[in-house]
Amino acid sequence: MSTLIVSDLHLHPEAPEVIDGFLGWLQKRARGVDALYILGDFFEAWIGDDILDMVDVDASGNAALAADIATALRRLADDGTAIYLMHGNRDFLLGQRFAAAAGAKLLADPALVMFHDEPMLLMHGDSLCTRDEAYMAFRAQSRQPEWQQQVLAMPIADRITLAASLRQQSGEATSNKADDIMDVTPDEVVQAMRDHGVTTLIHGHTHRPAIHELEIDGMPAQRIVLGDWQPGRGWEVVIESEGRPTLQQIDL
Repeated sequence: MSTLIVSDLHLHPEAPEVIDGFLGWLQKRARGVDALYILGDFFEAWIGDDILDMVDVDASGNAALAADIATALRRLADDGTAIYLMHGNRDFLLGQRFAAAAGAKLLADPALVMFHDEPMLLMHGDSLCTRDEAYMAFRAQSRQPEWQQQVLAMPIADRITLAASLRQQSGEATSNKADDIMDVTPDEVVQAMRDHGVTTLIHGHTHRPAIHELEIDGMPAQRIVLGDWQPGRGWEVVIESEGRPTLQQIDL
């Protein structure tokens, strides 16, 4: 039995090399695995599942991308791989309709998952960056059902404009923030792992792939951070039967 975990692909029509790399990875690497977990920011932006209705008229290419990715994931699911999707800070509006089209299940953040009788904690990772107070305020707002319903009620053209504006604001804000603010808060990591009774945490979001050795209440622990995908390379965590998670860079 084997499991693959990825995060932060940021799929977008303007990044065709990453799209092609991911589709090839699905065919060559993910085919036949027992489970695939995608821990958020799968798409660079997501304006609502009704984008799937716009394939013939959406000039931005987002609708065609969504449909193509859903089809590719559904093909993998139909071959027997369980697929799980977690929301990220870019695609928190992903809904049940896309998940159904992709043959996937939406996964809560955080999610406590058993791998070979060991509980492990899966997260996107943005909720651990508590020193970024401005982002945490936006995160709290954007996760409210009322706010999401208001956004989804907007015409699609307005949502596309809003998504572009939020991407620009995020980029500008990121460039002006110190590195430590953009990374996880160590105490928050320890508290999350302690609250869920785990010694292994796997997350993405920070784009800083690494394995961090920790000690929690006298027990050795690990925080495994997935990297983001770029043209030519990606990152995955692999959990083989009875094995420990391994982080590895992959050539696309």
